[in-house]
Amino acid sequence: MSTEITTDVVVIGAGPCGLFAAFELGLLDLKCHFIDILDRPGGQCAELYPEKPIYDIPGFPVVTGQDLTDNLMAQIAPFAPEFHFNRMVNSIEKQEDGSFKLATDADEIFHAKVVVIAAGGGSFQPKRPPVENIEAFENKSVFYSVRKMDDFHDQDVVIVGGSDSALDWTLNLQPIVRSLTLVHRRAVFKAAPASVNKMQELVGEGKINFLTGQIGKLDGENGQINHVHLITDAGDLSLPATRLLPFFGLTMKLGPVADWGLELNDNTIKVDTEKFETSVLGIFAIGDINWYPGKLKLILSGFHEAALMARAAKAIVSPGERVVFQYTTSSTKLQKKLGVA
Repeated sequence: MSTEITTDVVVIGAGPCGLFAAFELGLLDLKCHFIDILDRPGGQCAELYPEKPIYDIPGFPVVTGQDLTDNLMAQIAPFAPEFHFNRMVNSIEKQEDGSFKLATDADEIFHAKVVVIAAGGGSFQPKRPPVENIEAFENKSVFYSVRKMDDFHDQDVVIVGGSDSALDWTLNLQPIVRSLTLVHRRAVFKAAPASVNKMQELVGEGKINFLTGQIGKLDGENGQINHVHLITDAGDLSLPATRLLPFFGLTMKLGPVADWGLELNDNTIKVDTEKFETSVLGIFAIGDINWYPGKLKLILSGFHEAALMARAAKAIVSPGERVVFQYTTSSTKLQKKLGVA
């Protein structure tokens, strides 16, 4: 049975603009849930360039993508937004009362009065390895993310890649699998040094295997793999395997957003500049995913859009309620919400 969740606002995308939206919504007493296809907050900043310096965030002469994400998570902590990672919104349906019903590919149903699309350049889609007939095994024994760890319990798992995701899941799955082999094209990783060191310790203890090489082909039937064939410097190698996790990076696509009935402008969502509302009343779009005349694709622009969006969202969630504009520097009420009064 589907899990059903009711909230004031659903924010699609947990990048910097989406995260700051939780702050602005929280100041107005609006509860929000996040849905993101990635396995952590931060969007492009955390996934594509966590250590890359950013120079145009007000108040920070320089800040990395990961540090910006961490600071935003600390800033919104008083409002306790809830996060649902490793899933995609497949559909949005407007209900007779003006609210929205959202369905995800994780068999969840969300009910919300307001939807905020903060999906950056679109949804991150995993890059498929150039392996013949891999599509026949996808979502059955070949996965591009871990949604349920139980799916890997007591399995022979092969993980391919050298990123943080590949190393993180190598370490997280090792205690529950029957066997685990990490495969990367070279013995150099784009991952946290602590994770690499821990992986190497497990290899030394004989708890996991590490091989340099790449996937050649897959054997199996009816969607279930039974062997992964590798091409290595030492020659071809066949590994018994019941689960394959390839981490070959991500690409950006508009994805299901294109089918939600919103007015688009060259693969971005057209919005007004008063509320950053889309062509559908109650659905807003902020950050790089939106378009309006003069649009600048900057994080700071998305922060501004989030602030105006939140006030419009409040009018939808609490119609008729008078909202007095207040400053966090002088409002005791706001400071109590933030836990600093």
